[in-house]
Amino acid sequence: MRILVSWIGHTDLKATLGDLPLGKADKIKAMFSPSVQIPKDGGPIKTLISQEKYDRIYFISSNDKAVTSIYTNWLGVNNVKTTLVKLDDPTDYSEIYTVSSSFLESIFNELGGKVRELSILLSPGTPAMAAVWVLLGKTKYKATFWQTWNGKAKKEKIPFDISLDVVPELLSSSDNIFHRLAEVNPEDVRGFEGIVGNTKAIRIAVGRAQKAAVRDVAVLLTGESGTGKEMFARAIHKASKRHEKPFIALNCAAIPSELLESELFGHKKGAFTGADKDNEGAFKRADGGILFLDEIGECDYKIQAKLLRVLQPQPDRSLCYREFYPVGASKLETADVRVVAATNRNLLDMVEKNLFREDLFYRLAIITVKIPPLRERKNDISKIAELLLNKINNDFGNDDSEYEHKKFSSSTNIFMAKHTWPGNVRELHNTILQAVVMSDKNIIMPEDIKASLTEYSGNSDKDLLGLELGDGFSLESHLNYIQKHYLCRAMQEADGVKTKAAELLGLNSYQTLDAQAKRLGIDFTKNNY
Repeated sequence: MRILVSWIGHTDLKATLGDLPLGKADKIKAMFSPSVQIPKDGGPIKTLISQEKYDRIYFISSNDKAVTSIYTNWLGVNNVKTTLVKLDDPTDYSEIYTVSSSFLESIFNELGGKVRELSILLSPGTPAMAAVWVLLGKTKYKATFWQTWNGKAKKEKIPFDISLDVVPELLSSSDNIFHRLAEVNPEDVRGFEGIVGNTKAIRIAVGRAQKAAVRDVAVLLTGESGTGKEMFARAIHKASKRHEKPFIALNCAAIPSELLESELFGHKKGAFTGADKDNEGAFKRADGGILFLDEIGECDYKIQAKLLRVLQPQPDRSLCYREFYPVGASKLETADVRVVAATNRNLLDMVEKNLFREDLFYRLAIITVKIPPLRERKNDISKIAELLLNKINNDFGNDDSEYEHKKFSSSTNIFMAKHTWPGNVRELHNTILQAVVMSDKNIIMPEDIKASLTEYSGNSDKDLLGLELGDGFSLESHLNYIQKHYLCRAMQEADGVKTKAAELLGLNSYQTLDAQAKRLGIDFTKNNY
């Protein structure tokens, strides 16, 4: 007997929204954000069973009974049996191992020796679920593993054996092999559904943010402008236990330094000119929830000192207990606020230059998440661009009934994937928006994108290669400048690991990197990059 076992994942549930009756669709739609994307291929489970035949199918589901029933009825296949389980944490390996092992054991007890082939679908569910399937299918049960991608099912060969003797040790480790066996798929992680992409860089970022979300600790999001740091902050809020409480965002760079204290902590009537009434600050408005401090690196030393005082842990209090005085107040106020901060600057470099307090940095950076730039996510660009274009089409279509929705040509997708996008997703969005507005055709061509690129992006080569010769021009100094730029950038992207930086630059070894740095006067020991 050939049998299939699988979790029912969020992507599978989303696939039902295209053709379910309204009442049933609403129940599933309520689980996701309003902008949920419906998979075109019907989801992993439907993709596999449409291409492979099984005598029996066994589902394990942590969704409620009604939602699970809606899905299995929609799937429309016979010989299906579903087991409902309760998971307190869908990323907890020990809990998942317990219910999964019991699930498989019950199947084999039911079928006895009739199982000819056990197939396990790895795609649905969380990365922890997939990792536990691999563990069980390589130890207690001999299994064939399947995954789906772009509407196709493929058999996976996993070239290693795992000894059951080491299971307890592996399951108790928070940084173990499972993260390498199955990386995070953002669309399957609660709260992160709106983050589009499947490249390794974005999966790692989502994986770190997801783990950070479940604990009440401070998170520092780093990355270039336009990479989506606020989107990550909101995803952390949605995935946290504070998701029903406020999310308050404050851009520290957009508020004059003399007003920032009032915006953070509030003020009393008459505290300063123009303070004609009491005002609650961001900490008070965020009570019970999350305060997102964007561009934290722009705060001056005075505000940094006040933030440090508020973030200082109090004896016998929770990690998120905050005490502060509104401007002009003598009475201490309190709030329960988790802080997520973001910056596009190198705060450690600022600490070295005495521009940012070291003690505040370590209060904010309990967990750090680096959001990758778009140039490190080239395989995601087409998907992100399509999503942005759909949003623009819908917005324009709602305002103008005669508006004709536009599409990208295949050559345009290729062009966009090759471009470096120094302004990241923000630049990509603005470029597409301009191309849509300016183009008279319903197909966006590469020349439409080229014409819409920002001056900075479009002229970067001209700035470098169109310099005037003579009058003090030095070829050696310009070449040194370029080499220094790329050496420092590689060290940043490699998080200071020289062997990785050398590999990024195509150098033979880290010794070559060191030699180049020494010649150019770069001191990596001082984080001078």
